[in-house]
Amino acid sequence: MPTIIVTTRDGAEHALPANAGMSVMEIIKDGGIDELLALCGGNCSCATCHVHVAADWLAAVGAPGADEDDLLGSSDHRTAASRLSCQIAFTPALDGLRVAIAPED
Repeated sequence: MPTIIVTTRDGAEHALPANAGMSVMEIIKDGGIDELLALCGGNCSCATCHVHVAADWLAAVGAPGADEDDLLGSSDHRTAASRLSCQIAFTPALDGLRVAIAPED
C-alpha cells in the first residue's frame, strides 16, 4: 500500500497508509495524528493543516494556489516548503511523500 511519512512536532516519524483521491490532511487525520488541527475541515479557509514538504518532494506536490498562498502568509512558520495539507491531493506518484507538521501559530 502507498504511504506518506509524517514527522510530528516532537520529531517522531509515522508511516501512514495513503489512498489516491484523499488529501494529505485526510491521510494524516485518519492516521490518528491529532496535532494537525485542520479546523476548517479541508476547505482552504484556515492554515491549521500547515506542513513543510521535504525538499526532494517540492516539485512533485507543486506550488500553492493563490488562496493557499494568502493563508500561508499569515503563518510565522512559513518557509519555501510550506503547503496546506488539505490542498495536496494524494496520487500514486506521491508514494513515500515526506512532510513535517509545522509549528503551531
